[in-house]
Amino acid sequence: MTLPPEFHEIAKRVNNWGRWGADDEIGTLNLITEEVVRAAAAEVRTGRRIPLALPLKEDGVQAGMIPGRINPLHTMVQINQELFGPGTVACSDDAVTMGLQAATHWDALTHVSHSGRIYNGRPASTITAHARALYSGIDKAAPIVSRGVLLDVARAKGLDRLPGGHAVTPEDLAEAEEFGGVTVRAGDVVLVRTGQIQVYLAGDRHGYGFPSPGLSVRTPQWFHARDVAAVANDTLTFEIFPPEIDNLWLPVHALDLVEMGMHQGQNWNLEALSTACAEASRYAFLLSAMPEPFVGGTGTPVAPVAVL
Repeated sequence: MTLPPEFHEIAKRVNNWGRWGADDEIGTLNLITEEVVRAAAAEVRTGRRIPLALPLKEDGVQAGMIPGRINPLHTMVQINQELFGPGTVACSDDAVTMGLQAATHWDALTHVSHSGRIYNGRPASTITAHARALYSGIDKAAPIVSRGVLLDVARAKGLDRLPGGHAVTPEDLAEAEEFGGVTVRAGDVVLVRTGQIQVYLAGDRHGYGFPSPGLSVRTPQWFHARDVAAVANDTLTFEIFPPEIDNLWLPVHALDLVEMGMHQGQNWNLEALSTACAEASRYAFLLSAMPEPFVGGTGTPVAPVAVL
């Protein structure tokens, strides 16, 4: 199925190709300036640190819905081995095989393509088996340390968790913004809480992935208008799944990553942060969410930390 006209109309409105030059590979991360980071540091008041990553383990969030995206396979390669002879210091080492987007992660701008293109108009053919992503790989991403803003859509609606068929709209985001008494500004990293991660934490991996609330195809325009640097949420698919428009699969991915050049994150555990923000009555904080620099990677695991 070809992408419908309504998709292309939105794409024109949010397109950032050339905005930061023909050679740009990081998209909206350009919006995280030194001034933005200084202002973000000023959000720290108590020093309370809240981790947002899921544990990396073999029975993680991946349940087979996405081919090849395996949970971590953790193996010991040496155990108490005296490398330099009997009686010397002994070492233990381990190794991991996993999908880079298996658990809490960032999508690189090369994670999806459409119409044969990736961000900034480059050919999708620049992603190959041996060279991986030649342009805009996750290793090219700028440091992601900025002001984080939690838009707690579920709590704003008085819910513990949004229902599986709920498409988070711009109106929902604005409602959560008002609920939190915060205004999203240029260079912010926005975290959208649906509560869906609770399904996985309760032990239902399949129910976590499907059906799932998630972002509507209308939300990229909201993020574009506010010059948001990156967006993450607490779902497997990021956008609503199954899709809100029949047979239009991953349109939000295509609009965010390809057209806007905005990194997006999935499987972030926002439950403790939701409680902490509600207790403190403030929804902005310093966020550190550094990508691991896998050369040519189309994604990376990340261990984000919110500092209140």
